[in-house]
Amino acid sequence: MPLPVKLIVGMIAGDVKMFEQSAEKLTELFGRIDLKSQIFNFDFTHYYDEEMGAGLLRQFVSFERLIMPDEIATIKRQTNEAEQFFAVAGKRRVNLDPGYISESKLVLASTKDFAHRIYLNSGIYAEITLSFVKGKWVSHPYTFPDYASGIYDEFFTQVREMLRIQIGRKGHHK
Repeated sequence: MPLPVKLIVGMIAGDVKMFEQSAEKLTELFGRIDLKSQIFNFDFTHYYDEEMGAGLLRQFVSFERLIMPDEIATIKRQTNEAEQFFAVAGKRRVNLDPGYISESKLVLASTKDFAHRIYLNSGIYAEITLSFVKGKWVSHPYTFPDYASGIYDEFFTQVREMLRIQIGRKGHHK
C-alpha cells in the first residue's frame, strides 16, 4: 500500500482575484488549504496567452488532507470542471493544475498524452515532473521550464516537509 501524499494545485491566471476565488472553490472540493506559495510571474511560456491574455501569474496551494496517489485522476477531472465554472464565453480565466508531492517526487496530472506520461484512467495521465534527490529537486528532460528553473523549489520543499510531519517521518533521513 502506498503512503499518502500531499495534494497541490498550481493556478495560472491574469488576475490575483482569480487565485482567491479559485482557492475558495478548491477548498470546497478538497478541504482546507494549509500552504500558499508567493505569486510568481508566469513568463516561461506564452502557451496560455491567446486564451487567458498576457501578463499571467502563478500561485500554488497545498491541502491539509492527505490523498492516496491514485486519487489524482479524479481530482484532475474535478479541477477541469472548476476551470469551466470560472470560464467566460468558453475561455478559461484560470488554469488549475493538480499534482502531488511525495517524499521522493512531484507528480502532475494531465489530459495530454506524451512519451513520458503514464495513463491512469478516464482520460487522465500522470508524469513525474521533479524528483527529490540528495536534498534537492531535480528536473527531467521533459520538465516544464518554469518547474525546471527552481523558482518553485522552496515552496515544494515546504510542502514536502509538511507531508513528512503529517506521515510521522520528520527526523528520518531520506
